[in-house]
Amino acid sequence: MQAKLNELFSALSDATRREILIMLLEDDMAVTDVAHPFDMSLPAISKHLTILSNAGLITQERRGRVNWCKLEPDGIRDASVWMLSFGQFDIPDIEDLERLIESHIDLTKKN
Repeated sequence: MQAKLNELFSALSDATRREILIMLLEDDMAVTDVAHPFDMSLPAISKHLTILSNAGLITQERRGRVNWCKLEPDGIRDASVWMLSFGQFDIPDIEDLERLIESHIDLTKKN
C-alpha cells in the first residue's frame, strides 16, 4: 500500500500531469490532443502519460491507429482514503469540485 501511495503522490506532484488529469475529466482524449496545449514534444507527453498510467490514474487504449487516454476516477481512491483517515479532511463536495474544474477551464482558455 505504501509503495502504491508513493507512486500515486509522485505522479500527482507534477503540474503537467495534474493538468492532463483535469483535461481528461471532460472526456477521453487522443494522445495527440492531450499534447496539443503543452509546449513539449510528444515523447515527453508520452512519458507523463506512462507515469499517470503506472500510478493507475489513467488508462491508455489503442483504437485503430490512435492511442486514447481515459481518466480512471478510482485511481485516486487510495490517496483519498489515506487523507480522510487523518480526520481533518471533509469529503469533497461535488459542487466545489465542479466549480474548481470550471474555473480551471476558464483560466486555460484565457492562456
